[in-house]
Amino acid sequence: MTARARVATGASTSQPLLRVEDLSVVFQRKRETATRAVDGVSFSVAPGQTLGLVGESGCGKSVTSLAIMGLLPKRGVQVSGRVLYEDRNLLELSDGELRNLRGAEIAMIFQDPLSALNPVIPIGIQVTEVLSRHRGMKGDAASAEAVNLLDRVGIPDPKRRLTEYPHQLSGGMRQRALIAMALACQPRLLIADEPTTALDVTIQAQILELLRELVVGSDTALVLITHDLGVVAGLCDTVHVMYAGRIIENAERREVFYQGRHPYTGGLLGSIPRLDAVRGETLHPIRGSARDAIPWSEGCAFAPRCDNVADDCVGQAPGLSTIAGGHQLRCLHPLDHPPEVAILETIV
Repeated sequence: MTARARVATGASTSQPLLRVEDLSVVFQRKRETATRAVDGVSFSVAPGQTLGLVGESGCGKSVTSLAIMGLLPKRGVQVSGRVLYEDRNLLELSDGELRNLRGAEIAMIFQDPLSALNPVIPIGIQVTEVLSRHRGMKGDAASAEAVNLLDRVGIPDPKRRLTEYPHQLSGGMRQRALIAMALACQPRLLIADEPTTALDVTIQAQILELLRELVVGSDTALVLITHDLGVVAGLCDTVHVMYAGRIIENAERREVFYQGRHPYTGGLLGSIPRLDAVRGETLHPIRGSARDAIPWSEGCAFAPRCDNVADDCVGQAPGLSTIAGGHQLRCLHPLDHPPEVAILETIV
């Protein structure tokens, strides 16, 4: 099956490689109220499948990815639930066992390359360290492979860049260096947190094609965290919309774009600029911000910003129910007429 066909159908013949079950993350500081950043999140992704996790900043997407990777601080953080990688619960593994998996079988592209890279070590050493630790490559062989990786992600003059430090690279090149490190061992599971944020559109297209080749050619499972719904439309098989730490809608990609029923999903789609729009036509952003959410214990977290809010939206949180096939929704008053979205027609 081609990459485009797999993306179009969401096909995957394998059992899930990663299963996240009822994952919750609570931050607790002394003499302060606990903050529940992730609240009962569940999803699964199979080899050769791309799962999109979308939502505004502050919805819990990055915290979810860090919890899966075991990279959250030990103090002041409570993580519960299960993260099953081939039936091994990652939350129960020791630091040594996690280090053996990270980089080799499970990799992550971080959102902020400046803080993810070591500022006092040249880029070449940071890339070859991955190759040495997990692929046993040394010396000239490791350097040659590092040059090849940097070239694949579009870094000009890659041989010279091996000797440079992160501060000597632009933000886009630092991001590409991080992507090269993540792809070095062709991981079975890749978590990409806003992988194309700092890149121009030409390099963005190149990186997305690399990710697509990795997913289809190597049967890698990809969890893509992004704000860019255009990237989601072109790359993801299934889409999970996240708000205030919970999944509020999930379905196959086309179902979400054409039949998105949650008012928050409709708001995200309605905020997309359209090329066929009449000049001067205004966008329709979601009013307020993610900080306006109420606790799920008091009702629907999206209620303060929702145009469909009713009395029964406050008092008890709605459950995640199945409305058709694999389409799940957490809403008491969904949209009757999903917004018209033309974004798919230009990509698929």
